[in-house]
Amino acid sequence: MQQFRVSLSVLTMGLMAAGLTAPAFAETLKKPALDQLAAAWQGGKTASSFNAFLSQAEKANPALKPAVAAYRKKATLTGDDLTNIGRLLGLYNRLHNQKAVIASLGAMVALPTARNVQIPPHENPAIIDFGKLVEKTAKNFGLAYRNVDNRIFEVSLKGKGTEEFGILTHSDVVPAVLSEWVLDDGTKLDPFTMQRVGDRLYGRGTIDDKGSIAAVLYAMKTVKESGIPIQRTMRLMIETTEETGGDAMEYYRGKTKLPEYNIVLDSGYPAVVAEKGAGSLSVFFPAEKTDGTVTAITDMGAAAAVNAISQTASATLKGGDLAAVQAKLEAAKAAFLQKYEPQGKFAIAITRGADSVDIKVTGISAHGSEPQNGVNPLPRLGLFLQASGVALADNQFLKAIKYIDDLYGTGYLGEKMGVGYKDDFMGPLTFSPNLIRTGADGRVVMAVNTRMPRGRTPEELKAQVEAKINEWAAANKAKVEIKYDQGNWMARDPSGRWLATLLDIYGDTTGLEAKPVSAAGATTAKQMPNAISFGPGMPGKKYTGHNAKEYKEVPDLDADLQMFTEMLVRIGNLQQMQ
Repeated sequence: MQQFRVSLSVLTMGLMAAGLTAPAFAETLKKPALDQLAAAWQGGKTASSFNAFLSQAEKANPALKPAVAAYRKKATLTGDDLTNIGRLLGLYNRLHNQKAVIASLGAMVALPTARNVQIPPHENPAIIDFGKLVEKTAKNFGLAYRNVDNRIFEVSLKGKGTEEFGILTHSDVVPAVLSEWVLDDGTKLDPFTMQRVGDRLYGRGTIDDKGSIAAVLYAMKTVKESGIPIQRTMRLMIETTEETGGDAMEYYRGKTKLPEYNIVLDSGYPAVVAEKGAGSLSVFFPAEKTDGTVTAITDMGAAAAVNAISQTASATLKGGDLAAVQAKLEAAKAAFLQKYEPQGKFAIAITRGADSVDIKVTGISAHGSEPQNGVNPLPRLGLFLQASGVALADNQFLKAIKYIDDLYGTGYLGEKMGVGYKDDFMGPLTFSPNLIRTGADGRVVMAVNTRMPRGRTPEELKAQVEAKINEWAAANKAKVEIKYDQGNWMARDPSGRWLATLLDIYGDTTGLEAKPVSAAGATTAKQMPNAISFGPGMPGKKYTGHNAKEYKEVPDLDADLQMFTEMLVRIGNLQQMQ
């Protein structure tokens, strides 16, 4: 995640220019005091209710007595009293409900909500079952529930006033390659059975986005049970097609008025106010026959989705003298590894089948928006096949790997194609060649995940890229079909009381620097008015969404629980959002 370099002083100046004053956050609980209260709880001095927890808190910190007294009298909480009670409620939630939240997340992971190309998402049994699970949870928690035609599942914590604040997440996930879900010690994981190993909760969707859904549902439950009144309704919207274009949100927008202000729990902390535009660049190579006398690539595979860098990429060679082919590949392996391993560790396995030679390159998986955090096996596979010196038949697969080598190589900044650029706030353009597969018609598709910062329009970038590909195709006598869908970037105005409140929550809870940032990942924030992202990715940590062995760390889930709860209390009671 690239940081959006706007300081809190800029936020304060913006508020002052608008004739407003920044919220005062001086006399509130900070991380050290919160850690002490958590340690006392975990040391055995447990409380059976929030009221009992408050008794512990005011005994440990007498300065809290006025806020606790006001809460018990059901007085209107404002200023530091509101902040401290909201913060204590968040701490209570994570300490009291952690096990229940983890269990709820496990039930969500068990539903394989990846898109099924055979049926529309709103007819997918796993999506429908997910809606039923959310409905049951909402009703058990005393929250309002609405199913918008299995496109969006709504849960609302009702406020006293007419305003609403939107919270957007998504229930769909990217597919998982089962063979890649193996830990370093050999432990095999099922992507759709959550498994805890130490502080890691492994499973598809644990961080993207089902962990956020479980956490915010329990935050809503806790706020409702506390009796703390909120002035604006908090509307949770669970999207079902975010990973494949967001058409469910488009459907929903046509049926429902959106809240004026929104956050998305699908990116990173402290608060993401700018996103690159996500795109998918697919090039199709028509099938070509070979006579079998010359060794040919007959199959290739990498990645289950274009927005994921896979852990492995494979190729099958058939025809010709396979013993000689295997020997040549083995002889070239050591030098190739030595040349490219400085860019990141990877492995090459060469095996002999009954009538084939199979090559598998194992790299490091990553989210498609963060190629710098992975080691992409696909371009390395293509480069190795060419560098080995094995004479290969000129078919659709060979053309595809030449295309990867000539226009991408092992880079991901558009440098070989000559289209690279960067924005000071949002970072560089990234072009990551992630997916290759064979269609039913024999065509090979090679797909690139693109992330475009501001500085160009989608139309400008598409024209430049398509011209480069067509120029390459003409020079290499390759027939290609190009399909390029490029989304636009987003940059929000980093100001307002509500954003300052979110940053305060994050900074005081974590003790880390709190300022707006930008992200390479694209979310449905672009489809919402006044929308920014608030979690769940923690700065300085690799985001494991879309990865093989995706996981959510329990301490980070705890932080979500704590911050989401306080956020509901404080944003729900802000007198002015701007």
